[in-house]
Amino acid sequence: MPIYDCFADLRAARARGETRGLYSVCSSNSFVVEAAVRRAAAYGRALLVEATANQVNQNGGYTGMKPADFAAWLQKLCAKYQVSSDYVVFGGDHLGPYPWRSLPAEEAMSRAGELVRLFVNAGARKIHLDASMILAGDREEGRTIHEGRALDPRVAAARSARLCEVAESAFEELRRQKREAVPPVYIIGTEVPVPGGVQEEEETGSGRKAPLPTRPEDFRSEVELVREAYSSFGLHEAWKRVLAIVVQPGVEYDSDHVFVYDRSSAAALVAARAEYPELFFEGHSTDFQPDSALAALVEDGVCILKVGPALTFALREALFGLDSIADELGVRQGPGLAIAVERSMRDNPGSWKDYYPPDSSLGFELKYSYSDRIRYYWRRPEVTVALDRLFESLRGRDIPAQLLSQYLPRFGSVHAGDAGQIKVDEIPLDAVDDELARYDAACYPETALVSREA
Repeated sequence: MPIYDCFADLRAARARGETRGLYSVCSSNSFVVEAAVRRAAAYGRALLVEATANQVNQNGGYTGMKPADFAAWLQKLCAKYQVSSDYVVFGGDHLGPYPWRSLPAEEAMSRAGELVRLFVNAGARKIHLDASMILAGDREEGRTIHEGRALDPRVAAARSARLCEVAESAFEELRRQKREAVPPVYIIGTEVPVPGGVQEEEETGSGRKAPLPTRPEDFRSEVELVREAYSSFGLHEAWKRVLAIVVQPGVEYDSDHVFVYDRSSAAALVAARAEYPELFFEGHSTDFQPDSALAALVEDGVCILKVGPALTFALREALFGLDSIADELGVRQGPGLAIAVERSMRDNPGSWKDYYPPDSSLGFELKYSYSDRIRYYWRRPEVTVALDRLFESLRGRDIPAQLLSQYLPRFGSVHAGDAGQIKVDEIPLDAVDDELARYDAACYPETALVSREA
């Protein structure tokens, strides 16, 4: 049987006039990725799972995994839940020289090329090429604009094309080894204008600065620059597989506020996409958007919804809820998970100190910020020990429905009667699944979600 191609399916559905999208799980958290694969198996939906250049690279990234390791992990989860790996698509997000931006441009791009090659060799079918960042020597050699705060878009486009050339070469090698390999699709752009350029904001009624949607002229310019660069590299076939461009539709979140999608503000950008019917938009930072906003984004052509922190936020809610239940039942072992996490964050501030202000509200932000910098601490030994103790303290115990209603309202209600024994190990997976369901509904609004297990 031919390999299922979710991207061709997406294009065909949109061509038929259907409102269809794909959500992309951008996380390396084991609970999050397992919950996503489990959902793909249960509902028969295509799933995108993407790793960034910081998370996974030839040096291991901060996860300790190389691209082949990440792909093998996904394969094991597919086998566990008996879902075809055709439906679980491995992707690379922001693949480019970012991890090596302090190096001279040629060396950084060489390492970025190796990164792209390894992702394609590992079977990545969705490749976001991002060479928008300034590298060492770029300012001195006149490759920046806006007073040296952003890379010249023409240089970024040429570097993107260079990385695409590497990806295409890697795929040809892969196809020689594996005849049924599906060629990768490409995502271009960052959030036009590129980060580091002129930051345009508008004042909201609350006094906060909301991100302005990408201007239509910037969107058009980015598409044409990259198209020209691909053409100059002879990448005509690869250009046909450019699926989407990353834009800023006006959605974002900070530590304590979510900027919700405003269709009227993005109307000009949405209209401009009609000039490029073969391209979709990819939306980053769609986390925490309400259901209506997610649906509107997909309707307006933001057909790829990236989500990550909202999933680990839901995970943290569930784990802290279990921690409180263990305390209420008097079975807590040790100081407790929430205390262990906060202590670890205070002792090792590297992953949050540039994101949270060091003021009196710090304790709240460490635990409850939308930015969810906690996600970088679940792998730390002192936190995993506390997590193991928590699960061990609750396994096999009867948990009253009142406590589930109080601390885990997603899963329990006083109207449901006695909860009895719950599968405590599945609570974190269920919490993530509950959040994923919102993205599923936005991406497949015309099809009833009927579980294969039903």
